[in-house]
Amino acid sequence: QLQLVESGGGLVQPGGSLRLSCAASGFTLNYYAIGWFRQAPGKEREGVSCISSSAGDTYYADSVKGRFTISRDNAKNTMYLQMNSLKPEDTAVYYCKAERWLSPSGAVRMYYWGKGTLVTVSP
Repeated sequence: QLQLVESGGGLVQPGGSLRLSCAASGFTLNYYAIGWFRQAPGKEREGVSCISSSAGDTYYADSVKGRFTISRDNAKNTMYLQMNSLKPEDTAVYYCKAERWLSPSGAVRMYYWGKGTLVTVSP
């Protein structure tokens, strides 16, 4: 089976930390750009952080800059999101995504989504 499985979500107090993991199975993550997205109650899904397949380029949403760190361990076929100084507004279902361009122009792409893991930040 080709899939991404998130783990590490849960309940944490404001100011606390969590580390989310996303393990790929059935395919090799090495050649994929990876990212984390989240969807809060009543809100649209938004991008949180992305990193290129070479790990040379990263992106962070303004709301998480300085607090979240994206990383990847190709040897373990896993991606991570370290979340520090968590705030109640970080409460959401977090999804991981892997994307690979099959043509230089990006006209043909392949991507996979995880099913999500819930992060709740509350006192």
